[in-house]
Amino acid sequence: MKILVPTDFSELSLKAIQAANTYASIFGGKISLFNSHIPITELDEPYALGMSNQVYQDYESIENSIRERLTILSEENVDEKYRGDLIVHVGNPAQSIVEEAEAYDLIIMSTHGRTGFSRLLLGSVAEKVLRLSKIPVMVVENESEIGSFKNILVTTDFSENAEAAFPHALNIAKKTGGNVDVLHILSLDQFEENETDPSVKKIREQRMKLIEKEHFHELDDRVKSYTIVSEDSPHEAILKFVKGSSYNLIVMATVGKTGINYMMMGSTTANVVRHVKTAVLSVKPPSLD
Repeated sequence: MKILVPTDFSELSLKAIQAANTYASIFGGKISLFNSHIPITELDEPYALGMSNQVYQDYESIENSIRERLTILSEENVDEKYRGDLIVHVGNPAQSIVEEAEAYDLIIMSTHGRTGFSRLLLGSVAEKVLRLSKIPVMVVENESEIGSFKNILVTTDFSENAEAAFPHALNIAKKTGGNVDVLHILSLDQFEENETDPSVKKIREQRMKLIEKEHFHELDDRVKSYTIVSEDSPHEAILKFVKGSSYNLIVMATVGKTGINYMMMGSTTANVVRHVKTAVLSVKPPSLD
């Protein structure tokens, strides 16, 4: 397991390192800390106002300085047996993360760092990485209760895309001895009035039982399924379901049966990540690679 953890050296980004330590302890592997900076000459004028460009011309010196900080951060926060490479890039942080991540199995990052972006906006870097990454991305925030990833929620809309999340949830539960709850939201705004009779929910519940048997039978009684009828949108219903729960991790595919272009960040997964306090593992379906 090769885990890439982007950091901006803020206290908020330490939560991602904590989650990476836990994940590495479960699966084994190495944690590589990553930092990418934008030279001041490439920033918009308001940010550069009053700052000397000359300071930023010695890129080698800057890289050495950042690498030293990464070394200290790794030694202080990453368990010695899990320490991997220290990576420094110059340029757009989100694009650099996505490009570097092609050699990794998982990205773990915080929702935002010292830039102070509103959580509703996800922070521009995290948002772009979620949209563009081909590998799974775990997003955590300072209030995420990681635990040992033993209480896992995975969502489904019965599409093939949604199934991409199942192996990840199963694998984590098998490693931790944890539980998996499978959640389906029957959102009433998706149907005509004459389609919302009780038989619809019963059919969905039967399909959920099939998912338990087909995809999670190895967990025996450690898997449960829930079908929630809601007048809310799917992401709002998921947030209500999760609120006050003890879930350590929500596992979701980036796109479901709607085929919404994920580049627009309009998917259920994106909205859940924007608002939930629980760590979210987002998985891109193979069909979208």
